[in-house]
Amino acid sequence: MKVIICGAGQVGWQIARHLSGEANDVTVVDSNADLVRRASETLDVQGVTGFASYPDVLDRAGARDADMIIAATHSDEVNMVTCQVAHSVFSVNRKVARLRSQSYLNAIYSDLYRRDHLPIDVVISPEKEVAAAAMQRLSAPSAFDTETFMEGKAQLLGIKIDDNCPVTNTPLRQLTDLFSTLRAIVVGIRRDRVLFAPEATDQLFPGDECYVFTNVEDMDRTLDIFGKPRRKQERVVIVGGGNVGLTVAKELESQTRRVRVKVIERDRASAERAAEALERTIVLNGDGLDAAILKEAGIERADAMLAVTDDDKTNMLAAVRAKAEGCPMAIALINDPTLVPLMAPLGIDAYINPRATTVSSILRHIRHGRVREVYSIGDAEAEVIEAVVLSTSPMAGQRLRDIDFPEGVLVGAVMKDGEVLRPTGALRVEEGDVVAMFAMADDVPEVERLMQVSIDFF
Repeated sequence: MKVIICGAGQVGWQIARHLSGEANDVTVVDSNADLVRRASETLDVQGVTGFASYPDVLDRAGARDADMIIAATHSDEVNMVTCQVAHSVFSVNRKVARLRSQSYLNAIYSDLYRRDHLPIDVVISPEKEVAAAAMQRLSAPSAFDTETFMEGKAQLLGIKIDDNCPVTNTPLRQLTDLFSTLRAIVVGIRRDRVLFAPEATDQLFPGDECYVFTNVEDMDRTLDIFGKPRRKQERVVIVGGGNVGLTVAKELESQTRRVRVKVIERDRASAERAAEALERTIVLNGDGLDAAILKEAGIERADAMLAVTDDDKTNMLAAVRAKAEGCPMAIALINDPTLVPLMAPLGIDAYINPRATTVSSILRHIRHGRVREVYSIGDAEAEVIEAVVLSTSPMAGQRLRDIDFPEGVLVGAVMKDGEVLRPTGALRVEEGDVVAMFAMADDVPEVERLMQVSIDFF
């Protein structure tokens, strides 16, 4: 597949890294020559320096025979015009644009993106993706990472194994025997900063970070088994009243159960805008690092604090300050992946990586086959892929034990007729079933083959 990626920033670079590693023909376009050079020197991609919306630049990038264009520059308008030029001049079949402005994302204006208007096939909103990730973190506060699959019926949980975890030093095969009715399976373990797909004989040890795929009905029980009791989130403090913080606050207001939310925003104009947009939420104008403001927000009585400003260091320090003031759960928005190893030493419970959420969202629309969800784990170390089994798939009609999965691939769950089942060797996969698989990065192409790669299914 020939793909043009416009924008060589963090998101564009990460998408290029994924796609070039899977033998796709990738060209990166950016007006910054240094970013283009970095991409072409570190990845197996071609680089073109210039403005992505210019027809001659897209022509040099090979738009005449491109299958897809991904517009992920820092400008919404450039991304929109790029898609228009790709459609009108070069007839590129698939166009994906990242748009940040809430006005462009308003549902009442969605008609704007019709093929006879602004022809954008897929619109990705980083703020909405991050806000959704924040809501998932709050739904499972004792997990450091979460993602929903299978129409909301299954959940991926990242769980840190503590010294008091009841299932340490127990082979995973034995866990299946001990909890025979539990619809959950450990699909990945990170030990000493190395992520791997475990075998049945592997055990969990204190300090491990494990990824568990579970039926949502069994989520509370799963957390209990791993020593992570469920905590209610009735009082939440949000530091940062920008697009992300405002979206999260609105989501919390719309929930059926009453959640008391307070937002702290440093910029007065942004604070006033948030106060006008929110109904029941209290908005405080002040610095989220100020102990007095945190005290005014009732941080010591809060069940969770979410730091979602546009500055990583502010988010980290606000989370540390909140923990010091007595808040049991602190979540920080972190753009720079090199800061993630500092989370545990600083006592920050969980983090949200906007780049990973945006990358996952874009990958969902790129993968071959009937892929419905893709979630990128860690620094592009692995993916969880949810896809519909096609009649032409090598998996169709096979028992799981008879399918030749690579070592780095584990099935998390199979959904048949709307029911999420725990995978067993005897379970037969049929056409139309939905399968969720954990795959190490090197094994993703093989997963695509199992799901029957075909350009016909785009």
